[in-house]
This record gives sequence, structure tokens and C-alpha cells, in this order.
Amino acid sequence: MHRIDLNCDLGESFGAYQIGQDEKVLDLVTSANIACGYHAGDHNVMAKTVKLAVEKGVGIGAHPGLPDLIGFGRRPMQVAPEDVYNFVVYQIGALQAFARVHQASLNHVKPHGALYNMAARDRDLAQAIAEAVYDVDRNLILFGLAGGELVKAGQAKGLASAQEVFADRTYQPDGTLTPRTQPNAMIHHAEEAVERMIRLIKEGKVEAVDGSDVAIQADTICVHGDEPSALLFVQKLKQGLQHHQIAIKKVGSE
Repeated sequence: MHRIDLNCDLGESFGAYQIGQDEKVLDLVTSANIACGYHAGDHNVMAKTVKLAVEKGVGIGAHPGLPDLIGFGRRPMQVAPEDVYNFVVYQIGALQAFARVHQASLNHVKPHGALYNMAARDRDLAQAIAEAVYDVDRNLILFGLAGGELVKAGQAKGLASAQEVFADRTYQPDGTLTPRTQPNAMIHHAEEAVERMIRLIKEGKVEAVDGSDVAIQADTICVHGDEPSALLFVQKLKQGLQHHQIAIKKVGSE
């Protein structure tokens, strides 16, 4: 039987600014990537989101990003590997503390936004992130773009790694995500996203923007929690996966 983890980026509200429908989305996913205060989130949001994830039995993951609240962590920055190592350790540690308050443990780490995309291409940054995760807790699972440098760095370091694909994003012929600055970066129709993900899981292929097929391994599917249609998207995706007898289970579970 085919199986897949279903994850969502959550806890991205900040102060008076509310983003997403976290509580409802947590009823549908198996893994939650929780913002750690650098690109989004704050101590109150982190505390609430971790508590909800524990109550709903969802895998808790740290979602470290670049220090860029205004840009939501989606603007590339010039950062040294040492800097990346230290701020990833800092952010994992912050979320880890909230998990301990609720007698829970972190399951995984997934970088956010521009940091994620930079690490998918840049070997030095990927190694810095993998080393940070390993040094904090070598039992954490490292999420990275399927086939990218971050997954390779995690595997080389001895970490369990999860190859991630995106239900609501389009792909380039080289297997990278289409930049958000391009008009065709997002998939807005849930039905189209479901069809693409089912084919990807069963055949290991996804159609790129130029019509070619790209071979990709999928361990976990991400849907972005900050999109207005996130809840409907996750509902449709979960229904479609279940209809095709694809088991939905947290990465690392039996």
C-alpha cells in the first residue's frame, strides 16, 4: 500500500495579525511545521499551536526561517553558513522548549521559505542546517525539497530525511519549485492538485511547467497554511488520497 505524510506550515500568526485556520487544519494533517518567531509566529502563537498539535496527535516540527518578519521569510538574504547554523539551533530550541512544557517531543525540522529554497540549491547552507539539526537532536527528521541539497546533506550527516513535495506549487523541469514571483507558481484548483499528487505518489512523476515529466520521490506533501483556501485544499487532498487507498501517516511512524 502507498503511504504519505501530509504536512502544513502553521503557527504563522504574529501579535494582532492572524494568518490561516490552524485549529481546523490540524484536524486534517499528520505533521505541523510550526514557525519559530523569525519569519512569523511569536511566543504566544508558538505555545498555542504546540498545545493544539499535541491535543490532536499531530507530529510537531520546527519551521525555522530567515530573520525577516516583514518579508515573511520569503526574500533571499546573504547569510553565512555559521549564521544559519546558529539561528537554526536557536529556533529549534525555542520550539523544543514549548514541546517539553506539554510533555511532547519534536518529530522533525523543516526550513521555511527562502531559507528552504536556498538550502535546496546551496550545499554549504544545506550542510549548516543539517549540522544544526543533528547537534540539537540527531533523532529529528529533516524535511527538504525532494532531490535537493538539503535532503542530501541530511542523509550524509546520518539524519533521517523526508523528501517533500508541494500540492499547491508548480515545478520546473529540473525538479525545483517555480519561483513565487512568476504567475504560474501556484496551483489554485484543489482537483488539479489532488490529481497531480496521486500520480506523483503512485508513479513517482509530476508534470513540470513545460509539459515534461520530472521523476520525484514523495515522503511528505506540504500544503501552505497561509493561503486563503488552505482548509479546503487540505480537505480535498485528504479525501482524494483516501479514495485511492493511500495511507496518510506521520513520517517516522510505523
